[in-house]
Amino acid sequence: MAIFDTGIRSDHPHFRNIKERTNWTNEDTLNDNLGHGTFVAGVIAGQDEECLGFAPDTEIYAFRVFTDAQVSYTSWFLDAFNYAIATNMDVLNLSIGGPDYLDLPFVEKVWELTANNIIMVSAIGNDGPLYGTLNNPADQSDVIGVGGIDYSDHIASFSSRGMSTWELPHGYGRVKPDIVAYGREIMGSKISTGCKSLSGTSVASPVVAGIVCLLVSVIPESKRKDILNPASVKQALVEGAAKLPGPNIYEQGAGRVNLLESFEILMSYEPRASIFPGVLDYTDCPYSWPFCRQPLYTGAMPVIFNATILNGMAVIGYVESPPTWHPFGEEGNLLNVHFTYSDVIWPWTGYLALHMQIKEEGAQFSGVIEGNVTVKIYSPPSPGEKSRRSSTCVLQLKLKVVPTPPRSVRILWDQFHSIKYPPGYIPRDSLDVRNDILDWHGDHLHTNFHIMFDTLIDAGYYIETLGSPLTCFDARQYGTLLLVDLEDEYFPEEIKKLRDDVINSGLSVVVFADWYNVDTMVKMRFFDDNTRSWWTPVTGGSNVPALNDLLASFGIAFGNKILNGDFVLNGEQSRYASGTDILKFPRGGYLHSFPFMDSSESVATQNILLSGMTKTDTPILGLLEVGGGRIAVYGDSNCLDSSHMVTNCYGLLKKMLDFTSRNIKDPMLFSDSVRQDKPLYVDKNQLPTRRTDVNFSTYSRVIGKELICGRDSRFEVWGTKGYNLQVRGRNRKLPGYHVIDLGRGLNSTVDTHVSVISNPSQKDVDSPGNNYWGFFYRDDIDMPVLVATHWLVPAIVAITGLLILFWRMQKRRRRRRGSGSGRFSNL
Repeated sequence: MAIFDTGIRSDHPHFRNIKERTNWTNEDTLNDNLGHGTFVAGVIAGQDEECLGFAPDTEIYAFRVFTDAQVSYTSWFLDAFNYAIATNMDVLNLSIGGPDYLDLPFVEKVWELTANNIIMVSAIGNDGPLYGTLNNPADQSDVIGVGGIDYSDHIASFSSRGMSTWELPHGYGRVKPDIVAYGREIMGSKISTGCKSLSGTSVASPVVAGIVCLLVSVIPESKRKDILNPASVKQALVEGAAKLPGPNIYEQGAGRVNLLESFEILMSYEPRASIFPGVLDYTDCPYSWPFCRQPLYTGAMPVIFNATILNGMAVIGYVESPPTWHPFGEEGNLLNVHFTYSDVIWPWTGYLALHMQIKEEGAQFSGVIEGNVTVKIYSPPSPGEKSRRSSTCVLQLKLKVVPTPPRSVRILWDQFHSIKYPPGYIPRDSLDVRNDILDWHGDHLHTNFHIMFDTLIDAGYYIETLGSPLTCFDARQYGTLLLVDLEDEYFPEEIKKLRDDVINSGLSVVVFADWYNVDTMVKMRFFDDNTRSWWTPVTGGSNVPALNDLLASFGIAFGNKILNGDFVLNGEQSRYASGTDILKFPRGGYLHSFPFMDSSESVATQNILLSGMTKTDTPILGLLEVGGGRIAVYGDSNCLDSSHMVTNCYGLLKKMLDFTSRNIKDPMLFSDSVRQDKPLYVDKNQLPTRRTDVNFSTYSRVIGKELICGRDSRFEVWGTKGYNLQVRGRNRKLPGYHVIDLGRGLNSTVDTHVSVISNPSQKDVDSPGNNYWGFFYRDDIDMPVLVATHWLVPAIVAITGLLILFWRMQKRRRRRRGSGSGRFSNL
């Protein structure tokens, strides 16, 4: 059993089973002077009766990869991983992690490690209850990612939630965690002697690692390498897990780990391939959330379900023939399903994504469609075998279908123009939040906007996702296009089409922007002493210059103020958190202003307001009828984002949608007192400008890229420029942005599966900038995880202790003390 952590003391009375200790740091010691590694080892294999480990007879190999100051580098991990491979470790526990899944040296070494038949167990992270907060490497499909529960089988508040965000915007995330285990108030060894209890996913991970060690021990040593591998062990764990009532699949994965059931599966195990999850059931709510919340219907964007292929037959496998849909009844022929999948399944795992639409003849159908998807996997013969191994995987589907809803209740969410970390420094949307400097939760309806999603569903709306340019949807099908917290640019074709859609096709638009101020961005930069380079935000909370281009034909533009404060609208108390102002708005519209202080001239990173600042009435909300459509704009999205929300504005959003989609006008919002008798206007040169010192094309899906509809679009426009566009898309260059031809990169291809539905094992994008790592434990387990958000924190939550911050850098994964962005308890 390999434990990568802070080490163990050789004379610790709880460990007479230490086989070897190695030090990979620049300190001349093998001892644990923090306690994290000792506690993790105790949960797995401690030998004291008061806090006995799960597998006390397991031999411990302690890899010290963190210094006493919690400093670590990627190179230390890589060297230690190589040694683990060379010494034929069976199981490896990592109670650490971070959000940067594009740190390729680390990610690829994990693939190499599992390819060498080492079973890796890793903590999913302590960034719960927020969604989209999975940590790497636990989010990799070849790793067993573990979440935490309490003794009442409730998901621990600190446990990170899925889905994975590697696949956005064109695809859909995978199910993680894989399983959950007890992670609150678990007993383990103290740093020198005695026992104590801690909480966190750093605790849940060694619980599962200890169980895996027990499972390994029951297989005769002569058969272990034939039967046990990262895929077969994960199959035994997820198939044997107990599904918990209440939590959804992106909270609990397969459910609570069940040692006895997994043992029974391994006892009769024959090498095979399988699909996880093996069932998608729209009638099983809340477990199948979000799928069970909105049925399928004709004319909708494809619903994508991304499953993982587990190949227990060999480290490499192949899809023998394309997946096939087998309906159980005639109504199943109404389902049109396309597939994207891994051509090569390595190491041990791949992906199978279903893109599901209802055919035109099903426009009035209401009912349930059932059937199976099958895919046949084969692997080369094992030593001594003459024929290749083969296995047929089955995915069961039970789908709800309803007649196509009216246009007025259909909303389209723009995912394509959202940019997140990694790879770029995309800053937080609220500058008041000090513990979470990056925007990394995915900005998806089913991650940090999941509460908004449920709220709109409860209000009778149907909301779909567009992961391709705005040319790739038919505006006649939707009442409102919803643009929230967007950071990317727009193709000229998108700008032209949106204008035509609003004026001629009756489409309405709702925009929630965020702060944008170049001076503030410059002040937020910092020097990365690992890469020896300055790291600076590539945009603001949203890309206001791009939004202004999109809205220019309607006479609307946002400014560069950073506004903060409380205000009352329609009798409801609201909080404006680092929102922007409205600079231009046409005559005849309705414009709401409130008194705020502008902090754009302050030192944003220090939260110091200039003396003598006063509140000034500033417009932030505008509503307008134009042509056949309607437009509503608001300068702050934090009230919709569940990550760092102070107060929500779901009530305001619903009133805005009532106006845009149904032409229902709230008397307070459309009071004559706020009607514009003359336009609000500023000269063009007074509008916010783009940064001239940032290579935005590195992060953009627009700058220097080809306009193309991906496989998240309607099937009829896959691989085209979109509706009514016959000309070839072109690269776009904007003032201040240098265009770099990135070739056929992750976001510029259309002829391979990975360009649309990503396979984590096929990523080809490097990650500039910083990665944040830490241990998974915290000082207050009931706080929303504002701590390890970009830090792989030991998933151990102590009750008291000194708070320390860790940063994980990209080029060299280093853990060091920071300056106030994240914290965890020092043991």
